[in-house]
Amino acid sequence: MIKIYFNLLRVPQWIKNFFIFVPLVFSQQMLELNYAKLSLLGFIIFSLISSSIYIINDIIDLEKDRLHPSKKFRPIAASQISKNKALNIAIVLALAAFSLLLFTNIHFSIAVISYFIITILYSTSLKNIVIIDVFIIAAGFILRILGGAFIINVEISSWLMLTTMFISLFLGVMKRRSELKHVINDDSPKTRVVLAQYSNEFIDQMSTVTSAGVIICYALYTVSQRTVSVFGTEHLIYTTPFVVFGIFRYMYTVYIGKKGESTSEILLSDLPMIFNIVLYMITVILIIY
Repeated sequence: MIKIYFNLLRVPQWIKNFFIFVPLVFSQQMLELNYAKLSLLGFIIFSLISSSIYIINDIIDLEKDRLHPSKKFRPIAASQISKNKALNIAIVLALAAFSLLLFTNIHFSIAVISYFIITILYSTSLKNIVIIDVFIIAAGFILRILGGAFIINVEISSWLMLTTMFISLFLGVMKRRSELKHVINDDSPKTRVVLAQYSNEFIDQMSTVTSAGVIICYALYTVSQRTVSVFGTEHLIYTTPFVVFGIFRYMYTVYIGKKGESTSEILLSDLPMIFNIVLYMITVILIIY
C-alpha cells in the first residue's frame, strides 16, 4: 500500500518543486535560517497541491490512461485504488496545502492558487489545445519560481525570469516530443488528443528555439550589470557550460535515449545529468557565497 500511495502522489515529480529554491540561492539568503524555513514551507505547499492535482488528473484521464502503454500502471488506472478514495485523498491534500497558506503572504498565496487553477484547467481542457498546452506546462514552472521569490520577499532578475520561461517551455516541448515519438500511432488520438496536431518537424523547430532561448538568456544573465553588481563578481559566467551541457544532455535522452515523458525520470536516473546538476549547484554556491 505504501508503494501504491507513493505512486498515486507521484512523489518523484516533487523534484519539479525544487524550482522554488532558485530565488533563495540567487538572493544570497540560503544561509539565513528564516528564509530557508519559508522556502521549505513553500516546497511542502507546492508538493501537496501538485500531488492533489496529479490525482485529479488521473481520475479525469482514467479511461485514456488505461490505453497508454505506461500510464495504465498508475494506481487508479490499474484499479489499485478506487476513484472515490483517490478523490478524498486529493481533497485532503488540497485542504492541507491551502491551510498552510495562512503562514505565508498574499503574493505567495496568489501564486499557489493560480497554479492550482491553471493546472486544473489544463487537466480538463487546455491540454487539448495545441501550443497552449505547452505554455500551461511552462506556466507551472514559472509560478514555482515566482512563489519561491514571493514567500521570502526578494526580487528576481528579468534575465533569470526569461531563462525560467524558456527552460519551462523547453521541458514542455521535450515532453510532447517524447510522447509523439513513443505513443503508438493508432492510440495517440485516444491517449493524448493534442498529439494529432503536432508533427516531429514542428516540435523539433520549437525545441531549437526554446533551447537556444535558455542558453542565451542565462548567458546574458550571468554577465548583466545587475548580476555582477549584486554578486560582486563576473565569475558566474563560468556556470554557463553546465547549462549548455544540461540542455544538450536532456535533448539526447529524448531523441536518442527514448525518455522525456517524465522530467523527474531523467533528472533522477540519468547519471551524467545528475553529475552535471550537482557540479552546477556546487559551482554556483561557491561563486555566490
